[in-house]
Amino acid sequence: MKHFEFEYGQGTMGANLPDSTDVFIPGETVADPPFIPEDQLEAAYKESLANPIGMPTLTELAHEGSKVVFVVPDRVKGGEQATSHRKLSIKYILEELYAAGVHKEDVMFIISNGLHPRSKDSDALAIFGPELYNQFWPTGQIISHDSEDPDHMIDLGTTRRGDPVFMNKYVFDADIPILIGHVQGNPYGGYSGGYKHSATGITNWRCIASHHVPSVMHRDDFTPVNAGSLMRDKFDEISMLMEEKMGHPFFCCDAVLDTSSRQIAIYSGYAAEMMPLSWKLADKRTYVHWAEKKYDVLVFGMPQKFHYGDGMGTNPIMMMQALSAQVLRFKRVMSDHCVIICASTCNGYFHDELWPYLRELYEMFQHDHMNQLPDMNRYGEYFATNEEYIRKYRFTNAFHPFHGFSMMSCGHIAEMNTSAIYIVGAEEPGYARGMGLKTRSTFEEALEDAKKKYVGENPNILALPMTFKKAAVHLCMKDPEMDVMDAYGHHPGEQGFGY
Repeated sequence: MKHFEFEYGQGTMGANLPDSTDVFIPGETVADPPFIPEDQLEAAYKESLANPIGMPTLTELAHEGSKVVFVVPDRVKGGEQATSHRKLSIKYILEELYAAGVHKEDVMFIISNGLHPRSKDSDALAIFGPELYNQFWPTGQIISHDSEDPDHMIDLGTTRRGDPVFMNKYVFDADIPILIGHVQGNPYGGYSGGYKHSATGITNWRCIASHHVPSVMHRDDFTPVNAGSLMRDKFDEISMLMEEKMGHPFFCCDAVLDTSSRQIAIYSGYAAEMMPLSWKLADKRTYVHWAEKKYDVLVFGMPQKFHYGDGMGTNPIMMMQALSAQVLRFKRVMSDHCVIICASTCNGYFHDELWPYLRELYEMFQHDHMNQLPDMNRYGEYFATNEEYIRKYRFTNAFHPFHGFSMMSCGHIAEMNTSAIYIVGAEEPGYARGMGLKTRSTFEEALEDAKKKYVGENPNILALPMTFKKAAVHLCMKDPEMDVMDAYGHHPGEQGFGY
């Protein structure tokens, strides 16, 4: 038997699994492409900014009197080290802007939290670092996007598809809107950064409800995650309409990041031309062609705190989203009858301050003909317009109430694509059972039950330690002909497969 320690609450939980168990750890099992050494980062940024893709340099665009707004990701991803992409890209872009005559007082930073919690001052300090924070926070030049602020949101109409587009007015009014993005694998439509950044980070729930809903997320083109889905098309259409209405494109500065959020490469310029180039390199780190067989059992664990915040690994609705994110990433290597075994303390901690509406959503799901998570979708607008939940989003650093519905839309994907999901080590197992999950005390008990009912006596098992503590990959078959589809939504034999 092989012994493993999987994430669990504030620590780990042990498991003894068969010797035939395979293991995958991002950045270790298969090495990432080489990152840029720290002493070469400045040159890499300046080279990228001096040669933007598909548009003029900032030196050519900027002049004295130009109003500049940086759109900067929140803390969900991207790293917070001193050499993080956010910190360095802003530093070198400011140098170029100042040299072109832009005044410091004409620069603003919008933290693009979308429906995520609006950032506290401690969040801003972590994102920007002391130097930038001390320059711009005291003067009110760093603010967090407020999608419910009627005075600073603008209605841009609809895309050709009919999707409503709203946009932060500070960004819309800027002479030079700059998107700082991370090209990291995301379960929602491929990669963060580029047009995904603007289509989700500086808009409102009505716009996000055009794509983070069952009608988009439960389509065959959504799972496994790929860059050829309807969701990705909508991101592009929404952001391109923003550019059309502004009368000029965003200036983007994106970094392809490795498992430790170190820069592999820097890309600057016009998103429509830049994204395909950055994705080609990012694919080498993100879509890892490693598996030689399909797996019948995936085994991993959840800490209490990760990604969206403290309580994600115990709040039952957020647990479902986390489970589904792994299905989106690993579907290419999952057998048709695959089972998930996951550790979670599942102790009833909802973190009501961060997700003030999820306890109510969970309770509603237990009643009134709620047989599966998509049945909850009809309540989306009811919650999204709840004044008290909106006030908590605006003024107490809580998630926006519609965010819960995007989590539930994602959460159903785990049920759609597995034979069963076992939660082991639950302290309040009723919360897991209320989401349709099976519960057992240990990994070993869960595996024995799965053998009897779903996967047989000799299943192919894949252990995934550190699943939520390292930047994830989208695992693929070593032989592309065995993949469900490639990174661009193509099936084997189709034109463009493996592009």
